Amino acid sequence: MFYHDGGKLQYEVKVEKPNAAFANALQQAIGGVQGEIRVCLQYMFQAWGARGPKKYRDMLLETGTEEMGHIEMLATAVALNLEAAPASMQEAATEDPVVHAAMGGMNIQHAISTCMAAMPVDSSGVPFNCSHVYASGNVAADMLANVTAESTGRMLAVQLYKLTDDRGMKDMLSYLIARDTMHQNQWLAAWEELGGPKNHPIPSNFDQNLEAKDFSYSFLSFHKDKDAEIPTGRWSQGKSMDGKGEFSQKSMEPFGGVPDLGPGSEKAAVQKKQEEKDDDSFLNLNSVF
Repeated sequence: MFYHDGGKLQYEVKVEKPNAAFANALQQAIGGVQGEIRVCLQYMFQAWGARGPKKYRDMLLETGTEEMGHIEMLATAVALNLEAAPASMQEAATEDPVVHAAMGGMNIQHAISTCMAAMPVDSSGVPFNCSHVYASGNVAADMLANVTAESTGRMLAVQLYKLTDDRGMKDMLSYLIARDTMHQNQWLAAWEELGGPKNHPIPSNFDQNLEAKDFSYSFLSFHKDKDAEIPTGRWSQGKSMDGKGEFSQKSMEPFGGVPDLGPGSEKAAVQKKQEEKDDDSFLNLNSVF
């Protein structure tokens, strides 16, 4: 169950100099792959499917709910930046998208679809579609996915901060940047509590003796030129990050032959030549269909 606090914002949102182009840039922080809709839904679905210690579910719900408030703040910021858009710009956006682009980057949909309000889209107008909502059910994997989400979100917020000279927008963005800092550390702390690198590889409940162990800790180079220099670093030598192996490096060579799929089925839409067998070693796929 969720409650709403009478329309009060999580943090103050003020705009001193409305800027329709900046309103469009803010759409990325709402509906972009780095945006708040993404992390809100990601944390919620991770929580709703969480198994194991209840505290991880509760933590995810708390932060997912916080992200709802961030969406509300940004939507308010978009509306305030559009509030004083010049009439000439609104008219141009309505009449001719080419003119609108030349008049400062206003999103035409803000003028013709929402009466100067935010939308669940990115800065290019692409609707958010949940394709970047990661909820695996493995809490350690989800924590690492969340660190990535907050890292790219913080990158976006920092870029937006640099794009504006509006003191109100800088103040709001400084708050969002600070929360991204906390959330990165929060998810890393939870990952560490779950065992950190020592609890890798994910998932940890699979017997590594069932792996092709010769390849578990080997960095593979796929240069065709065997004399090419293999990129070396922490990943190619020394103890593995999980402490369960030694990194190595090798030039990869094919272990399999040319795939032999047999002839085409006479029931499939193939050419007659595809139905012919080169020799008796081919599997007759006609019997399968």
